[in-house]
Amino acid sequence: MSKENLVSIQIDGNDLGAMHQKVQELKALLKPHLVALQPKDRQKLPKMKDKSLPFVEKTAEYARSRPEFVPSFMQVDELEIDLKAVADLTQLYRELEQLCAGLNDTIMLSGSEAYRASLTYYNAVKQATKNNVPNAQSVYEDLSKRFER
Repeated sequence: MSKENLVSIQIDGNDLGAMHQKVQELKALLKPHLVALQPKDRQKLPKMKDKSLPFVEKTAEYARSRPEFVPSFMQVDELEIDLKAVADLTQLYRELEQLCAGLNDTIMLSGSEAYRASLTYYNAVKQATKNNVPNAQSVYEDLSKRFER
């Protein structure tokens, strides 16, 4: 087993507090612009993905330049508002997605290292129990609950 420690992060309490504050500020800024969909509603919606975006952009251009084809019940202004929202929010989403990926990787690596260290300790206690080392049995019994089936 490698003794290499790839990550050792200690976040200052003030920094952590400031980070939480910034996240709350971002949530407050975004909240009026976000909606929450139920899973069944998400399934029903036609999705605009990367291949559909140029089609929608071109349609918006045609709807402005060739209004004779716009159905009376269609609101071109709303199409353009929705399209701009997609562009603006996608840009934010991609920035946040990169940040979340970094957080996820860091959490995963920190957790893996902590788990590996815990397994090392557990195996040492297990061996100590086999060798009848005083006080090892109670620690082993408590930790071994993690591995019960």
